[in-house]
Amino acid sequence: MKNAVIGNNKQKANLIVLGAVPRLLYLLQQETSSTELKTECAVVLGSLAMGTENNVKSLLDCHIIPALLQGLLSSDLKFIEACLRCLRTIFTSPVTPEELLYTGPDHQTILFNHGAVQNIAHLLTSVSYKVRMQALKCFSVLAFENPQVSMTLVNVLVDGELLPQIFVKMLQRDKPIEMQLTSAKCLTYMCRAGAIRTDDNCIVLKTLPCLVRMCSKERLLEERVEGAETLAYLIEPDVELQRIASITDHLIAMLADYFKYPSSVSAITDIKRLDHDLKHAHELRQAAFKLYASLGANDEDIRKKIIETENMMDRIVTGLSESSVKVRLAAVRCLHSLSRSVQQLRTSFQDHAVWKPLMKVLQNAPDEILVVASSMLCNLLLEFSPSKEPILESGAVELLCGLTQSENPALRVNGIWALMNMAFQAEQKIKADILRSLSTEQLFRLLSDSDLNVLMKTLGLLRNLLSTRPHIDKIMSTHGKQIMQAVTLILEGEHNIEVKEQTLCILANIADGTTAKELIMTNDDILQKIKYYMGHSHVKLQLAAMVCISNLVWNEEEGSQERQDKLRDMGIVDILHKLSQSPDSNLCDKAKTALQQYLA
Repeated sequence: MKNAVIGNNKQKANLIVLGAVPRLLYLLQQETSSTELKTECAVVLGSLAMGTENNVKSLLDCHIIPALLQGLLSSDLKFIEACLRCLRTIFTSPVTPEELLYTGPDHQTILFNHGAVQNIAHLLTSVSYKVRMQALKCFSVLAFENPQVSMTLVNVLVDGELLPQIFVKMLQRDKPIEMQLTSAKCLTYMCRAGAIRTDDNCIVLKTLPCLVRMCSKERLLEERVEGAETLAYLIEPDVELQRIASITDHLIAMLADYFKYPSSVSAITDIKRLDHDLKHAHELRQAAFKLYASLGANDEDIRKKIIETENMMDRIVTGLSESSVKVRLAAVRCLHSLSRSVQQLRTSFQDHAVWKPLMKVLQNAPDEILVVASSMLCNLLLEFSPSKEPILESGAVELLCGLTQSENPALRVNGIWALMNMAFQAEQKIKADILRSLSTEQLFRLLSDSDLNVLMKTLGLLRNLLSTRPHIDKIMSTHGKQIMQAVTLILEGEHNIEVKEQTLCILANIADGTTAKELIMTNDDILQKIKYYMGHSHVKLQLAAMVCISNLVWNEEEGSQERQDKLRDMGIVDILHKLSQSPDSNLCDKAKTALQQYLA
């Protein structure tokens, strides 16, 4: 069987169809089988696993993994090796679910607790290059997003040398590329997990330059992909590293080359090469977008440089409609990063009508893309962005109201945040559209959302809807009762200072209306609450309550006398006198201003 299937996929498939796998697994697990027989069974199974993805699926369906793992407990090295080879073949196949073995922080910790670090560390000095490489790869996987492992690695000694120093030696230009890249990954992951500082020389002078080198034209396509993705991850949270990377070896221009694959077909005579280029083309674009997103995350000058790189905006816009979800996600992330720039929102984003493909992306995308795309829409809807008008005309209100009903809290936040930006200084018609599409029921659901961000942004939306007098009066005439109910509930609930402050600011806006005022004046419960917050221990809340009172007693407006009298009877004037002596200058001024209304 072994000789029949080597290198012959057809024969492999035939044997599987004939039911060879369960029989081989049976022999492999029989205690009565000789070690030699078990080893031969494992070798044949390994050969079957080298075939097509369907072969691997068939092996998995027969529960091959537990059988092979059991084999590792044998005392015979040849049998163990055959089982390990077969396991490796199966786990390197894309169809094998990783959770069948070790994935996630829990499993990193299990390996760590079983002494993986100490047992693997001495292999870094092995005479065999292959062994050194595998040990290095193990460390990169163990350290990834795991502070516990990373903090330990920093202090591990191998032959009197600390691990990070060994990794730095393995980064040097004279070492094989694979070794340089994997060492850079180890140091990157340790840095991101907080075990090495971002300003440490081993990061700034060694790891970062090594990863930039991996992005150059001299490197193989797969190396360039890995280099760019690792560098994007390294610099993502740190503005200083972003600045250093952006001026190392013309990195921003170097990345533009990632979009030139596959090169023009006429230049490629080699079909194999074309196939290889095609396969890596989308990975290259994805990696470039990711790295541009990290580079432009904070610094305005870097964003400008990226956008001025040849045809960059066109490339990103094209990326938004690619068939590969991964490329689309990376393109959206890149755009989102650049959309944090007011300057770019007013210029490049407008010139390229970025909102059009973005709205298309938002129609039917997986959640991970929706989260970033809707977050970017929030930026495009800021009041200084010229894209605001066309976005509104293309049905954004309904789309965003739909997002606020998502199960995913990040999408609810972005939906309501974008509506909040949309309502800022907007005309009455847009505000009415938002209220109609959202519905008061949904508004109240959002005001009792368990996610604090959703609640804060919903209050922000209400505050923006209730601005400028005619709008305040109009909205309160149709939705006043429900809004006052919501305000009461929040002021009575167990909420933090910021939530209560926002709610009092909404009341202050209502108090600024002409007819809307009466909804406060005829509601003794609310008036008592405003009085309570005037004497609160937190200055922010006192100030917000004071603005309500000032708006209610303002004497140039109709009915001010009656309002002043009612508030005086409630003891508000006494509180104002007390506050006019406050050590806080803001409070003191506000109280004096309000008292002047009584004297005028």
